[in-house]
Amino acid sequence: MPDQKTVQALKDVANKLRINSIKATCASNSGHPTSCCSAAEIMSVLFFHTMRYKADDPGHRSNDRFVLSKGHAAPILYAAWAEAGFVKESDLLNLRKIDSDLEGHPTPKLPYVDVATGSLGQGLSAACGMAYTGKSFDRASYRVYCLMGDGECSEGSVWEAMAFAAHYNLNNLVAIMDVNRLGQSDPAPLQHDMEVYRKRCEAFGWKAIVVDGHDVEALCQAFSEAQKTPDRPTCIVAKTYKGKGLKGIEDELNWHGKPIPKDMVDGLLNDLQGQIKNPAKTLFPQPPNDDVAPVDPSLITLSEPPTYKNGDKVATRRAYGSALAKLGSSSNRVVALDGDTKNSTFSINFMKMFADRFIECFIAEQNMVGVAIGCAARDRAVVFVSTFAAFLSRAYDQIRMGAISQSNVNFVGSHCGISIGEDGPSQMALEDLAMFRAIPTCTVFYPSDAVSTERAVEIAANTKGMCFIRTSRPDTAILYTAKEPFEIGVAKVVRQSDSDVVTVIGAGVTLHEALAAADMLKSEGKNIRVIDPFTIKPLDAKTILTSAKATGGRIITVEDHYKEGGLGEAVLSAVAHEPGIVVTRLAVTSVPRSGKPQELLDLHGISAKHIANAVRQEFAN
Repeated sequence: MPDQKTVQALKDVANKLRINSIKATCASNSGHPTSCCSAAEIMSVLFFHTMRYKADDPGHRSNDRFVLSKGHAAPILYAAWAEAGFVKESDLLNLRKIDSDLEGHPTPKLPYVDVATGSLGQGLSAACGMAYTGKSFDRASYRVYCLMGDGECSEGSVWEAMAFAAHYNLNNLVAIMDVNRLGQSDPAPLQHDMEVYRKRCEAFGWKAIVVDGHDVEALCQAFSEAQKTPDRPTCIVAKTYKGKGLKGIEDELNWHGKPIPKDMVDGLLNDLQGQIKNPAKTLFPQPPNDDVAPVDPSLITLSEPPTYKNGDKVATRRAYGSALAKLGSSSNRVVALDGDTKNSTFSINFMKMFADRFIECFIAEQNMVGVAIGCAARDRAVVFVSTFAAFLSRAYDQIRMGAISQSNVNFVGSHCGISIGEDGPSQMALEDLAMFRAIPTCTVFYPSDAVSTERAVEIAANTKGMCFIRTSRPDTAILYTAKEPFEIGVAKVVRQSDSDVVTVIGAGVTLHEALAAADMLKSEGKNIRVIDPFTIKPLDAKTILTSAKATGGRIITVEDHYKEGGLGEAVLSAVAHEPGIVVTRLAVTSVPRSGKPQELLDLHGISAKHIANAVRQEFAN
């Protein structure tokens, strides 16, 4: 426990953090000073007594990790790093300005921020990923701390993360609930019922410690107790007051997200300054144990090339499992997460070989994506996440925040489209291309055979930013040899002649339907050009335009996806400024139903016979 001089110094730091949070939000005339003030003692004790880190090297691999899940309290995080000496105190006054990286909510533009926060309820999942990585992959002594608000505890993803952390006995993880009673527009549902918070945490398998969140000695004791808990994560449930220390504002509604009025600022700052007993006393964090190996940045390749033969039929989802296992053999940085679908996504192949690098996340897709983002932080792991593509829509907010976090997570969505057949529409991903095309950092792969799937997995492992690989359920023919080169943004022309009348672009199962249509039409004396785009984002506009111009400006796109946001719209965007190009789109245009795959392709107009009819119509026109 700290001596009395240190206790007073920690109290003083808490008030300095309040002062700088108020000054910063006044300078920007926006922000959340009251949300900062409730957490001041927590931040003081964490950063200047409990956490071990190098203040001059915030991203050091051995440092303790900190996640500010209540991201709107960003000013107090910036103030803490100013107190630690990494940020200039004068820079705090640039909060939220266009040329400052001190944004309204934290992002990894800052070297001391690992994941972006601000969409509430997500920070604990990322912290779980960091803690799992520290315990199971790095096998290191760094600890992970996540500061949460009580309002965000209404989010289901928080409790998914609580269940995950307890299941995996993440004793290196500490969550701190800043229970300041008040939300944005109303009190939080439990207000200050600390006993219910405690019981809920314990019911989820955590050690729960209820403390006065403004008592630095109690906080020091609680963090010490957490460090000594050997078998489970700890949640420190801190009773605090929103706007603590601000007369006339503390514990009052309607102050969320508002800077302090100008006529109140000087009086409140003077009150806080008057509580600082020894402004000259400086606290320094303890350095970490330097026990984390540096990352090997080498290119990660398949341990052996694809071994499929001409004439084989293999589902692309199965090829994903094969490729993932090969990557795992090449690099111990490769880890896989799955949502209880591993025997369908075929990530089970990886699990059988590398169980120590496989994380079963169960049916909790929001948490799974958050954990993946945490695992990938500081480049500690190359992460692949798989489930049915339809279920990734449940975690779209986490995926969106992953882009803001500059994360390098790779997503693999199986069972895309109506071609899955009898399982019916709830299992069919028909929006996933639109989803991932809208993510600014995302490369979207849509391989059409097992060879291109293995190469997509290999390329994704080495691609900066997020990747999405769309895999299919049906077995499809091998199109390429093992030596075929693949690149992001480079399409393959898989069928062509000097007399092609239309360019047809398909992907996945619809590419095979297009090839079947080409065979039908050839018997009628009509030739078509068939293109496999390989990546939908970026799309190979050059190859598409060259082919379109060679086929009279006629393009037909065919996709196992809804019409909105998929392959057809990507092609339309690519040719939008080219005169004389006409694009006909074949896609799923209504909610499907159960049936055999071929029946559904026929019913929704994306089978070979419908492609052939569309070509005949173009030819007739």
